[in-house]
Amino acid sequence: MPEQSLPPTIFHMLEKSLGKKIRVILDSSYGFEGSLAAVTREPPGIWLSDAEAVILRATIAQPIPQVASREERSEIFVHLNSVQRIEILHTSSRR
Repeated sequence: MPEQSLPPTIFHMLEKSLGKKIRVILDSSYGFEGSLAAVTREPPGIWLSDAEAVILRATIAQPIPQVASREERSEIFVHLNSVQRIEILHTSSRR
């Protein structure tokens, strides 16, 4: 009988992104950006280093929220129960 593998959990997916720059959205207009430093299971959350608090704004002309302002933070812990969305930020190559 072939062995079934379990589908990856959010913890597995986050652990694959350790060290990458991410944006964590807490509500439609507020979130954090930083490098993913650690993932914890008890309590369920993530640690961000070199973090910034970001304010997001959307308009009728541009409905996708864009970063409107930033505020420096050092390291923060974000509980996963308060997270709406997590985005992995890719650096663009300049030509």
